Amino acid sequence: MHFEKYSHINDTELLERFYTDGNNEWLGILLERYTFLLLGVCMKYLKNEEEAKDAVQQIFLKAITELAKYKVAYIKSWLYMVAKNHCLMKLRDKHVFVSADAHEELTSTETDKQSLLDKEHSLGLLEQALQELNEEQKTCVTLFYLQKMSYQEIVDQTGYTLLQVKSHIQNGKRNLRISVEKKMKQH
Repeated sequence: MHFEKYSHINDTELLERFYTDGNNEWLGILLERYTFLLLGVCMKYLKNEEEAKDAVQQIFLKAITELAKYKVAYIKSWLYMVAKNHCLMKLRDKHVFVSADAHEELTSTETDKQSLLDKEHSLGLLEQALQELNEEQKTCVTLFYLQKMSYQEIVDQTGYTLLQVKSHIQNGKRNLRISVEKKMKQH
């Protein structure tokens, strides 16, 4: 499905369309917009990419069933809350207790020296891998992930088309992953 053609329709209108005709396609477009936000929230709590990806899928399913039952006014903050609660429940099941408003306290679990060193090492590898990307991918990945720009802002800044921006981000992300994995094996 090509979501770009709906980029001019805001969240509220998409929600209204869903509530009017019950077509899940509108929800799909909405949820796609927040995939990265949800993945970020889940990564922050679960600290594991696979678990975070699974959690996002479960949050999507929950969103589809819940939104069919009652109206939500602000989808972004609602999804954020659903994601946060889902992650806290998962951590509770694993007997890892986190206070509900523990945004910053989460980092205190990383105070032991080794995990800080590991983190620093991984960031170093990521930095190296980023430098190895071609210019287009490096630019788009940096603007998207590090400067949190939207696709449209990147289009405006770089002069690439929307399709090129998406492609550079996708390929850049894949190349980064391959490069970092390779570097980790060498160390």
